[in-house]
Amino acid sequence: MKRHWFGLLLLGTLLMGCNSQEAVSEEKNKEISAGLLVTESGLGDDSFSDSAFRGLEQARDELGITFDYREPFDKNYEKHMKDLIEQGHDVIIGLGYNSQGAIDALAEGYPEQPFVLIDAVSEFENVTSITFKEDEGSYLIGLIAGMRTESDVVGFIGGERIPVVERFEKGFVDGVEQVNPEAEVLVNYAETFDDDRKGAEITRSMVEQGADYIFPAAGFTGIGALKEAQKQGVYAFGVDSDQFFVAEKAVVTSMLKNLDVALYDVMNQLVKGEQLKGGQITLGVKEKGVGLAPIRLIELTAEQQETLDKESGQ
Repeated sequence: MKRHWFGLLLLGTLLMGCNSQEAVSEEKNKEISAGLLVTESGLGDDSFSDSAFRGLEQARDELGITFDYREPFDKNYEKHMKDLIEQGHDVIIGLGYNSQGAIDALAEGYPEQPFVLIDAVSEFENVTSITFKEDEGSYLIGLIAGMRTESDVVGFIGGERIPVVERFEKGFVDGVEQVNPEAEVLVNYAETFDDDRKGAEITRSMVEQGADYIFPAAGFTGIGALKEAQKQGVYAFGVDSDQFFVAEKAVVTSMLKNLDVALYDVMNQLVKGEQLKGGQITLGVKEKGVGLAPIRLIELTAEQQETLDKESGQ
């Protein structure tokens, strides 16, 4: 009888040990998940939202994470973000300054929920804010435009007049002036990121004023600008992602904001078991946060390439 009870006790201990190991294993192998709120333009913008989505797709394929997303076409950011929170994601990601209000409100209500805010800065401890030195990347675009313009007139098209877009403008203008002080830089803000027709209209106006290189930093509005540049037979520059395929006869290069790389790194950190620390992370040329897509359609002279390489730290 004693042996019988001893055997049951031993079996119970072994089963408890197995269950404990399984629990540890399940915790260790728990899938990390993210909830992504893209911009109000939604996916298919060939720009900001698509870059973020691409970074999470890469993390899914290479790191085994899962993710879900929402497109706030109705501009109800808080509702869509709350839906994602209720799914139990390890991190909630909001793109652009328009999502900051929702993140700040929900960060206070859900203090244990980690958030990532792109292109704006939150003061809440559970929000990691990632910003980019857009002026450094657009400065490189300005150098190319200033060196290659034949009319000495180039154009910048902004979406809404907000600090992040104004940094794009400043970098571009500074780059042009650095290499071509005599060039005129036309500047026009569409006051929207969502109107491709408006982008096309502004581009036509700039071409009529002599612009032969156009740089839009305007989301979907910029897509209209790139396509119109191609129709008008002038050159243009993409933004955020490599937008060459939007207008293959016009887009010389694109100023890359490597949002996909930044979000991949965030997910890699979580997969490794590291906690997001909050605060602000700023990424520039040196940190590989911004840069240029391959230069196509034109060929820089050796001197021009040397100037570009020097300014880009190559």
